[in-house]
Amino acid sequence: MSIEKIRESYTLSELREEVAGADPIALFAEWMNAALAADIAEPNGIALATAPASVRIVLLRGYDDRGFVFYTNYESAKGLEIAADPRASFAVWWQPLHRQVRVAGRIEKVSAEESDAYFASRPRGHRISAWASPQSAVVADRAQLAAAEAAIEARFPGDVPRPPHWGGYRLVPHEIEFWQGRENRLHDRLRYRREDGGWRRERLAP
Repeated sequence: MSIEKIRESYTLSELREEVAGADPIALFAEWMNAALAADIAEPNGIALATAPASVRIVLLRGYDDRGFVFYTNYESAKGLEIAADPRASFAVWWQPLHRQVRVAGRIEKVSAEESDAYFASRPRGHRISAWASPQSAVVADRAQLAAAEAAIEARFPGDVPRPPHWGGYRLVPHEIEFWQGRENRLHDRLRYRREDGGWRRERLAP
């Protein structure tokens, strides 16, 4: 099927101020629920950009009024970039719904208790990998990773605790933009900016 035919198959929605409301987190939750209901593959996959000009896909693991949470190795490339400059942004694209959300703000670590709770919920193999993989470092070959995995399996025959170099980050937003595709490329764009303890909403031209 051609790109144009795929575009024609979209059921385009409207993004009106009276429907969007004043709370961007509530609107994000509504859109995420719609993406889950649409059975989109990895609806929580976000393109996270950190300085300097570095971007990768990570999985969004939670969000609330405090911000958007993901987990990683603190000593990875992204972890080192965040430590040097906590400014970051992410975008999520839900193609079947023709929707995009862009979020910008500052990143902070979540509490140790939050990281511990999430780490304990992960499958054992994932917890082993968090110890075995020196994320972003150069390794000799796959065999080195396999050997490290076997060593960690032997070290922790029972419960696998959270490694001190692994945990969660929260992107605390100062700007959230919602993009809804419309016919003839006259798309809807609503941007929310933090202002005086609340959110200021404004419409942007497409």
